[in-house]
Amino acid sequence: MCCSQGADFLKTKFPGAKTAIGEHVKVVQAFFKGVFNIPDSDLPADGSSFDHLFTDGEAFKLGELECKILHTPGHTPACVTIVVGDACFTGDTIFMPDFGSARCDFPKGSATSLFHSVRDKIFSLPDATRVFVGHDYAPGGRPIAWETTVAKCKEDNKHLKLGESEESFVKMRTDRDATLGAPKLLLPALQVNLRNGHLPPAEDNGIAYLKIPINVIGSA
Repeated sequence: MCCSQGADFLKTKFPGAKTAIGEHVKVVQAFFKGVFNIPDSDLPADGSSFDHLFTDGEAFKLGELECKILHTPGHTPACVTIVVGDACFTGDTIFMPDFGSARCDFPKGSATSLFHSVRDKIFSLPDATRVFVGHDYAPGGRPIAWETTVAKCKEDNKHLKLGESEESFVKMRTDRDATLGAPKLLLPALQVNLRNGHLPPAEDNGIAYLKIPINVIGSA
């Protein structure tokens, strides 16, 4: 969902373009509507902020390229992997092999779900499939990287390589996530992402506001 602002900008340049996201964004909208006390009139939790909601396994085309949606929850319940030809775009589900995996402590996240998203879906793709990750943190100071392969992930991913058990992964991820703070600007960004890149509606003084709830992390 972190790209929704960019998608909304592109729609202003290409009015005929459509925005799409996995259908489980409705779960995320429903949760954070409560956190931010957003009324139904502002944001119905039905995904209607987006033009299209992808279902798991849904196929579509980009020109002549065959594409497919894989629902890969764990980091959040709404995460998807997009398979495009011989490549897949994993977002925050899996990272470069020397960094491992994404945190799973966001609301409705699940280390167990992430383990099965990777093992049952991403690792079921052909070994030669190119894997493009959503972020890279350059561990050890190496150059930023963004592309690996399914085979390399199976062999070398420090958290999810074949041979690592579900039990050990869930414990590692749970223990590690407990030490992490909330990302900077998470709360402002969410209020825009949930609306598909739009700011909240202006109030009676003509000004739009981003809310900062008190003790939101504890409530989540």
